[in-house]
Amino acid sequence: MNADTPGREPAAPPPAAPPAVRPGGFRLGRILGVPVYLRASWLLLAAIVILLYARVAQRMLPQLSPAGAYAFAVGFVLALLLSVLLHELGHAITARRFGIGVRAITLELLGGYTEMETDSPNAKADLYVSVIGPIISGILGLSALGLWLALPDQTILDQLAFQLMWSNLIVAVFNALPGLPLDGGRALRALVWAITGDRHTGSRVAGWIGRGVAVATLAVGLLLTYSYGLSLVSLAFTTLVALTLWQGASAAIAQGKLAARIPTVNLRLMAQPVFMVMSGTPLAEASRRAAEAGRPDAALAVADAFGRVVALVNDQAAAAVPLERRPWVPVESVARTLEPGRTLAADLAGEDVIRAVQANPAPSYLVVSGDDVVGVLRTSDLARLLNS
Repeated sequence: MNADTPGREPAAPPPAAPPAVRPGGFRLGRILGVPVYLRASWLLLAAIVILLYARVAQRMLPQLSPAGAYAFAVGFVLALLLSVLLHELGHAITARRFGIGVRAITLELLGGYTEMETDSPNAKADLYVSVIGPIISGILGLSALGLWLALPDQTILDQLAFQLMWSNLIVAVFNALPGLPLDGGRALRALVWAITGDRHTGSRVAGWIGRGVAVATLAVGLLLTYSYGLSLVSLAFTTLVALTLWQGASAAIAQGKLAARIPTVNLRLMAQPVFMVMSGTPLAEASRRAAEAGRPDAALAVADAFGRVVALVNDQAAAAVPLERRPWVPVESVARTLEPGRTLAADLAGEDVIRAVQANPAPSYLVVSGDDVVGVLRTSDLARLLNS
């Protein structure tokens, strides 16, 4: 940070901290410098678990009063929340050891996630960050097992240890399944990445297996319901888990495909021809001149008296003008001025193009090489390439 110098205005104050409230949730605080958020969906699940588990607690511990049973259920839910937080802290701390910044930890309906600033720098880091979560859940489950064996039977602590044992061991095993968005899927992605040298291939492979895990989860839920009378609440929860897995796996597949296409973005190859007309030229006349020049599909650009492009005609706005009005509508009335950020250097490629477009969204951009106009990049063409 530069210090203030005499004769200059004092440096601007640093930007304000991010808001304490995220959409759908609120901030709990910071742990080891990492902001921790709780989504409102977790409160919904907690309420359902407390209502259902209080009845179970009274059957297991008849000495509990109704109020005591609900207090026991609240304690169980809070202990589960702590288990999830420790799981995510494992991801966060390991990520930091590999130089990956961590934005936040968010606890939500079906667990939580750690939001990182960048992707893992290599397959080894990706593997280590992935496996630490299930390992911590496994350690918590085995620790609870030890407490359960050591504590007297039919006591509050004994039952709490029993429930935490099973919940953490189930989380450890389930999370280790080799399909995205589970931690095991991230580990599989890292292994495929190490073998093929391509992270995106790993994302697609682990995503497809993740879809299989989602289908298998739903199938197991239906089988247990049919064969062993699993409650409708449990079946609904299992269905929600399967749906979440399917959506996460599908997003991983789509992201893998998209990321694989980004390196193919080349502005010199993608830029469409441009046909320049002077400001004040009627739209119909501009189209006629472009057709006569053999470039009917060229992008129309508005030039000033010095032949410099100052605006690009919006294709959709031009198409919306009725044919009978086009001889009277000047091109600049359906054009958008070239503001800063709407001119791209022809040498930009790959992720640099994506970042430039995201920073200044527009339907089209002028592509230049020095003072020479190369052509026009239409956002629709870029989207078509990335989504093909």
